[in-house]
Amino acid sequence: MPKSIFQVKTRKLLAIAGSVWILAGFNVAKIGFENYLLIKNLPFFYPILSLLIFSAFATLFYKLSAKHHKRIKSYREDTRPFWHFFDLKSYLIMIFMISGGSLLRISGLAPIDFIAVFYTSIGLALISAGVSFWQKFFKY
Repeated sequence: MPKSIFQVKTRKLLAIAGSVWILAGFNVAKIGFENYLLIKNLPFFYPILSLLIFSAFATLFYKLSAKHHKRIKSYREDTRPFWHFFDLKSYLIMIFMISGGSLLRISGLAPIDFIAVFYTSIGLALISAGVSFWQKFFKY
């Protein structure tokens, strides 16, 4: 039984992480897809470029999910605060990425082509990492 309402079984941290990554990925990919729809004459190589960027980030995010899985499995306690699905460094990276991405779009510095290709790729890579967290949750 959890010690407080903020405590969850350690295994559930993987499900929380998976849900957060999938939700973030969905929101980012949605922005990318919406911008793809705004491109009048879509160059043939944009989807290929998206796939290449996706591959790079999916690999990176998979390694991060494995790192977090290892950290979560190393906890000796049966329960932990729900926010322990990330470590401090990951929270700082998440804040930087969300703030930077928002500022980039709001500023108008990034053309819709960049947002379409990059956001779609990153969003789908985040979703794939979220799925890997859920897989680790079920195998825990």
